[in-house]
Amino acid sequence: MLRQQLLDTGRGRIVTLLQRGPLTVDDIASKLGHSASGVRAQITAMERDGVVRPVGRRPGTTRPSRIFELTPEVEQLLSRAYIPLLTQLVEVFANGLPARQVDALLRETGRKLAGELSSRRPSGTLRSRVMAASELLNEQLGAVTHVEQNGGYIIRGEGCPLSALTGKHPAVCRAMESLVKEIVGAPVHECCERAQRPRCCFEIGTGTKSAGR
Repeated sequence: MLRQQLLDTGRGRIVTLLQRGPLTVDDIASKLGHSASGVRAQITAMERDGVVRPVGRRPGTTRPSRIFELTPEVEQLLSRAYIPLLTQLVEVFANGLPARQVDALLRETGRKLAGELSSRRPSGTLRSRVMAASELLNEQLGAVTHVEQNGGYIIRGEGCPLSALTGKHPAVCRAMESLVKEIVGAPVHECCERAQRPRCCFEIGTGTKSAGR
């Protein structure tokens, strides 16, 4: 598995240890059979990259040792529970509610998520707001998108961070459509590709509903 291959790297083995609880550099070095200086260099780089963070000190014979743990962001990335749980949640909604109501619920979810991720709507030109929406999708939701111009603007993705859901439940794309609309403050139409390898696509502005089709 790709996840296991990543965790089998030097950094990955440290991450695996820290998943079990906070440790000092000496603790990690002892468990891995590495030198403390080598582990310290890895931890320094991982702290700089936002992978680990110090959470206290443990008294030592000469001086206290810093204790490190994984950052919450990394803990979330490593969790495998989110997608299965979300998939089942949408499945329950889709099987128990009319399609129109599911669509409305997901659109409202997108609007709420926009408010959660961005404390205020970006100002400036439409282009600057579209660029801000694309950046938000990339930085906050793990998408890989870019902005194209074709009469209006198109936010087009190289993939889809919700691909496990969108093929079976297209209404999930409407949640993201509502999120983008909330950010840009203009009409948005999702034109996502859901077959084979799903890709995000959101048209912004008038006269663009056929673009990207």
